[in-house]
Amino acid sequence: MIKIAPSLLAADYLNIGGEIRRMADAGADYLHYDVMDGCFVPNITFGPGVAKVAATCGLPVDAHLMIVNPEKYVDAFAEAGCSIITVHAEATNHLHRALQQIRAAGCLAGVALNPATSPECLRYVLGDFDLALVMTVNPGFGGQKLIPGCVQKIAEIRRMLDGAGCDAVIEVDGGVNTDTAPMLMRAGATLLVAGSALYGAPDARAFIDTIRAQYANIAR
Repeated sequence: MIKIAPSLLAADYLNIGGEIRRMADAGADYLHYDVMDGCFVPNITFGPGVAKVAATCGLPVDAHLMIVNPEKYVDAFAEAGCSIITVHAEATNHLHRALQQIRAAGCLAGVALNPATSPECLRYVLGDFDLALVMTVNPGFGGQKLIPGCVQKIAEIRRMLDGAGCDAVIEVDGGVNTDTAPMLMRAGATLLVAGSALYGAPDARAFIDTIRAQYANIAR
């Protein structure tokens, strides 16, 4: 079953609470929460404080930490109510330790990979993560177009996980819309992060329903 996670990065910040509720009412499965520090990526966004607001929406909050040394902040985001905490393989010197820390804090653990990062690094932490986040754009800004070469990486990770008997979720973030979703799902993605295309859609529920219908057709 495909899951949809609206990216709070694309929301109207002057109406954060209303935007969160709108996505929950539209039938979203998770809320994707992008955390940027101005170092790992050239932008600054939210901290644990806004995560507390996001956690009141009734949806599981998927915190994507695009920050250096994410270990310093794992506990703060767990305490703020995040259900999933994802760290970048490129942002920590001790990925295994960071994943163990996330699980110890009571959250599901995710590993994010930038477009140019090989999926091979996942092989050495199989069983230690619950989610693999494939970035299909360079992280740091919303509204970018999907990098086509990243679709092959999704397929490679799908084969790796299936071959190891690992049931981790494959999440995709970047350039997701109703045109790109089918090829991402065919490659093996099971959780799609949608930002500008979803928040800018005339009908958010219709957008989500369209992607679910596309998945149903693929799964037949």
